[in-house]
Amino acid sequence: MSENELLDQVAEAVLSFDENKVIEAVRVALKNGVNPIDIIEKGLTKGLRIVGDKFETGEFFLMHMVAAAEITKKAIDEILQPELSKSKIQRKTLGKVVIGTVAGDIHDIGKNIVAAMLLSAGFEVYDLGKDVPPEEFVKKVREVDANVVALSALLSTTLPMQRVVIKALASSGLREKVKVIVGGAPVTKEWAEEIGADGYAENAIEAVNVLKRLLHLT
Repeated sequence: MSENELLDQVAEAVLSFDENKVIEAVRVALKNGVNPIDIIEKGLTKGLRIVGDKFETGEFFLMHMVAAAEITKKAIDEILQPELSKSKIQRKTLGKVVIGTVAGDIHDIGKNIVAAMLLSAGFEVYDLGKDVPPEEFVKKVREVDANVVALSALLSTTLPMQRVVIKALASSGLREKVKVIVGGAPVTKEWAEEIGADGYAENAIEAVNVLKRLLHLT
């Protein structure tokens, strides 16, 4: 079976909403030498995007989105994350990233994938989860002496919270010490510039590239 076929099986497993099928497909892909990053981006992410498209058209419902996200997160945390961690251990940490979904927003599909991709690229990642208040971002940045803060928002109603977090970092005297990158479905480059963010990424791969540029690693 080719690598593309193995990745297609992972994506199809996500669409089955069957945790066992997803876990098995991921394990099979790994055993056949497929890169964990490709399994995330070209397998799990592909499946999630299809689920999202079907949700938008009304073919799938919120419960489908939630199920797909939870199953995917488990596959990443329990199987792929350890593999990515092994890769990180073998190289120097590129920087410390505090990531989370802003307050009022409980969506974390994209955020989880970005966190895994950053980890795989060699960053030290501190994932605060979802619905994170501004003060928690500030506290963690100070605690770990972070280089980057990554703010996710999937709802247009929670977009203003990205601005609030940036202002909180400024009032705490930390803004000049960290780069801020924003992302999420309703986020645009123009919005990022408006709120004073240092960068914007449309997807996980771009997030890695943007952070490397911001930290002058490329």
